[in-house]
Amino acid sequence: MQPDETMPGEEIDDRALAAHVPRLRRYAAALVGNMAEADDLVQDCMEKALANRHSLRDPSRLGGWLLSILHNLHVSGLRWRRRRGPEVDVADFADDVALSAPPADRGAVRDFVRAFEQLSEEHRRILLLTGLEGLSYREVAEVLEVPIGTVMSRLARARERLRVLMEGGEEQALRRIK
Repeated sequence: MQPDETMPGEEIDDRALAAHVPRLRRYAAALVGNMAEADDLVQDCMEKALANRHSLRDPSRLGGWLLSILHNLHVSGLRWRRRRGPEVDVADFADDVALSAPPADRGAVRDFVRAFEQLSEEHRRILLLTGLEGLSYREVAEVLEVPIGTVMSRLARARERLRVLMEGGEEQALRRIK
């Protein structure tokens, strides 16, 4: 049985939740950029899921429900940090994705990370959910609580923007948009 395959009416147990932790960690790490913060986000997600497991109407939707919780916690954290102001901890660099690549590949990885970070939060989320997590348009629409058409258009714009940034940087991206 896959992690999302629980029978309707069946109680969600701790093992069913735990089966989703690797997927949640992967998505959280891609969202926040380091494993320490990603693990904190996943822990908060699991805590909230355990406390509210009775609110899940359809246990077969557990994966999407958990991704929605994680997504909403991330957005809430962004809003809180925006109000609080910038803060950089030296330990954040320990889990830097660009620094984890072999030296020969580091330049390409750094270019990708820089381009990806220039995308809007909305575009990063849509690329991560479809590309990294492999969710269908319908599943992404449910997680982000937007229409499928919005998912398709955001994904197309995000892919184009990332491609342009990777090919020539911000200056060319701005010239092409105008």
